[in-house]
This record gives sequence, structure tokens and C-alpha cells, in this order.
Amino acid sequence: MIGGVIMPEMPELETIKRSLEPHIQGKRIKNINLLLSRQIKHPTPGEFVNRLLFRVIDRLERRGKYLILHMDNQISLVFHLRMTGQVCYCPPGAPEQKHARIVFHLNDGGSLVYADSRTLGTIYAMKPNELNQIKGLAELGPEPLSAEFTMEYLEKVCTGRQGAIKSFLLDQSVIAGLGNIYVDEALFLAGIHPIRTPASVTADELTRLYESINKVIADGINDGGTTFRDYRDGNGDKGSHQDNLFAYGRDGQPCRKCGTIMQKIRVGGRGTHFCPQCQMMN
Repeated sequence: MIGGVIMPEMPELETIKRSLEPHIQGKRIKNINLLLSRQIKHPTPGEFVNRLLFRVIDRLERRGKYLILHMDNQISLVFHLRMTGQVCYCPPGAPEQKHARIVFHLNDGGSLVYADSRTLGTIYAMKPNELNQIKGLAELGPEPLSAEFTMEYLEKVCTGRQGAIKSFLLDQSVIAGLGNIYVDEALFLAGIHPIRTPASVTADELTRLYESINKVIADGINDGGTTFRDYRDGNGDKGSHQDNLFAYGRDGQPCRKCGTIMQKIRVGGRGTHFCPQCQMMN
């Protein structure tokens, strides 16, 4: 549903990372306000503050749908935004952020704010040997646009696999960072019906799928992510990729390639958008 709650995917998290870097990298955390400590999953809230207070944000990393801030004491501050989490920089004198849950006050007078209207996100302050305790992070597969994500890899993981390819591509242990929006887009551009099995994909289709996955992720990043309602980058700005989508959210509208009316079905419990002409079952 357009305007519904959508989990940020790889392009959105990459945009957040890039937009935050010039504001917070090299800054020191002077104070921490825990406004809703139950979203901290590890360690205890008191130890969370102890690990981060007065530390310098050394560098930022994104892995799949996780945002990671590495501190100068080897602690990693990990955010998993889930549906409505936002991480943004507020300059000195900026108004209070709505739905703020944790505020990191920085030495430049600004603050790094974690806000979350539905409080579904999770936050961690981890030592290096604890990072593998975040199951979803430890089990991530290779990412689009990375050296590890190759045609050979995609062919290998698709070989013999049954079930719907839509659900298969959403599995973060197979390919990290893909979510509902970008899987629908990639399958549309590759001309593959979402309920086909990975094993049924031909060599030519596999090539198109590989190229399409990389393309939709790159395009999403170039457009600053996709905003229907909640997503904002590190400056609090919306993305624009929603204006350039071919499939997601376009059910009932003419296909931008052939004019056929786009359809929506549920695959693995997820709303799935496709063109019955461009993505025929046979």
C-alpha cells in the first residue's frame, strides 16, 4: 500500500550513511539521553552509555539493512531501523525531533537522534567479539554491487531452488539489502514472474536478473532512496525514487513498458506487484 509502513532497504540505509558522514564522523559523544531504553537490545542501558559516552565516531559502515557506527574504542553502535526507525543529524538549535528515542549529543553542539514512531527498531553497542550475536547481521549474504555478488554466485544459489523467486530474493542470507520494493523492481526489469521458482530461471533470464538487481539498487541510491511515508535520510530529507518505480505500488495502473494494467498479488505474505504481460509465467 502506498503510504503504508515500509522497511528501509539497502539504498535507503546507504543514503542515510552517506548523508550522516560529513556531520558526525570524527565527532565526540558528550552526552546520551535514553528516552526509551527498551529499544537497546545489548548491553544493558547503563553499560550502553558507558561504552559510548565520550567516545569519537571513527567511521560509518552499512551492511545490508544495518547502519553501523564504529567508535574509537572498537565499540560498534548498530542500528536496525525496521519499519519506522530514523537516524538523523540535528544541528545546534534545531527543534526537538518528533518520536525521538535516543539522543546522542555531540561536541559540535549538534546531536545524532534515533527516532521511531512504532518503536520496532533495535539498537546495540557491541564489542568486536559480540557482533556475531546479532543473528541477522551475522548471517547476511553478499550485497548487490559488491565483488562477492557475481553471476556465478547467483547461478549457484538459484540452482535447484524451489519456492517463489520473490520470497527467495527477500532472504537476507541469500542477498543482503533487498526488500519488497527493490525485488519487485528487479523482477519486473528482468521479465520474471514473481511466483516462478529460482530453478526455472533460464541462463538469459539469470543474466537479466543479475543486471536488474544491481541496476535497481544503484538507481535507488542515486535517487536518495524511496519515500512513501516514514523514510528520511540523515538530514531529514525524503528520497525521490518513488517517482521512478516501474512495479512497486503501481497496481491498477498501466505498465510503463507495454500499457497492460499492473497487478498485485501476495507472495509469501508480501504484497507483490507485476505486469502480467511483461512477466508472463511461461
